Amino acid sequence: MNAVAPLPEKTTVRVQRWIERLQKSARRHGAADHATLAGVDEAGRGPLAGPVVVSAVILDPLKPIVGLADSKILCENDRERLAALIRARALAFSVVAVDVDEIDRYNIFWATMLGMQRALAALALAPAYALVDGNHLPKQMPCAARAVVDGDAKEPSISAASILAKTVRDRMMCELDKVHPGYGFARHKGYSTPEHFEALNRLGPCAIHRKSFAPVHAKFATGDLFAAAAEEASVA
Repeated sequence: MNAVAPLPEKTTVRVQRWIERLQKSARRHGAADHATLAGVDEAGRGPLAGPVVVSAVILDPLKPIVGLADSKILCENDRERLAALIRARALAFSVVAVDVDEIDRYNIFWATMLGMQRALAALALAPAYALVDGNHLPKQMPCAARAVVDGDAKEPSISAASILAKTVRDRMMCELDKVHPGYGFARHKGYSTPEHFEALNRLGPCAIHRKSFAPVHAKFATGDLFAAAAEEASVA
């Protein structure tokens, strides 16, 4: 495990404070080295439609990113701005999507765990330790890890992963809105809003709805799926 290289004599106060923040994060959770500490988080566990997206990020101790926070409390513009900084300044990052078929096959919990494994494995730089948002860890991990409740609000690396996962999933849902018009995916991103329920009642489920989720399963059971498929085919 390699230590961080000695700091240049003219290291700024901002960089010094950033390094101290990452060091505290590592020590707090038993990681021996903050230089290859990965944060992992997801976006989209709760929606009725669309993939769950998972990101892993290893932040650069020498490149501070000011303003990292839980993606849910940030406005869209701030999320996009920070996502660009994370991509430019992180030592490594990955984003993976687990599609609806796997969500329905394994259930949303295990699909999310699978996404976390894949996100860590996809990092160009092997992490020495991982901090995972939540209270569960995947069974198979490429490195030592710890689950951190509310980690997206507490740990910078998890906050960064939260922001990347959220921004990527939002863009995906906007694209899926074009493929499956009428549901409002670009606005509610597949979550259980009144608009979404109204569209689900009117159109029935489409191909990206999670049939293992109770409100959608009821519609699949009544055959509304076939009505929705027929309507989509007629539009096409």
